Amino acid sequence: MSTKAERTTAFIIETVAPVFNKHGYIGTSMSDLTEATGLTKGALYGNFENKEALALSAFQYNSNKLLEKIEEKLSQGNTAMEKILKLTGFYRNYDAFTTDMGGCPILNVGVDAQHNNSLLSAAAKETIKTIEGKIALVFENGVNSGELRIPVTPLQFAKQLYTMIQGAVAMSTITNDRKYLINTVAYLEQLVKKETKK
Repeated sequence: MSTKAERTTAFIIETVAPVFNKHGYIGTSMSDLTEATGLTKGALYGNFENKEALALSAFQYNSNKLLEKIEEKLSQGNTAMEKILKLTGFYRNYDAFTTDMGGCPILNVGVDAQHNNSLLSAAAKETIKTIEGKIALVFENGVNSGELRIPVTPLQFAKQLYTMIQGAVAMSTITNDRKYLINTVAYLEQLVKKETKK
């Protein structure tokens, strides 16, 4: 059973995570945070050292939700190809998954924090590396089992795949047109099948 303080901290993080993700670190004011939580500035700072610590916790909360979902998708299916197609299927509806989060945390925080918050920027880069590593492991297992043949190392292939996915996420977000996501995922699925054929 968690303590009242732990429950308050969890409530704060969960409530402010989409606010930071939508408005960015600089764009989020203390009044935005007090309004969202219904708590005073003192109550917020009673649980977090400063705004930066709160923003970092908020990003980690969103990032963990995303990593858990990716892990779940990559653990489905019997073959490496089935696992990758589960992942691309997830990204086909990624905009729906990230709606409550205030958008894609990788894109939003990664771009926003680039020049104004080195800790947040580093956290976004670390999450990208983690995702690429998870995808690479699936490709590596597929190669090792003799199921797949890929033209580059598993990590390089995973990075290329994730770059195209994230590019589609960026374009669909910027243009507010989900066809960028749908069409890119469909193209990627064909490309991966073709590139990994034995």
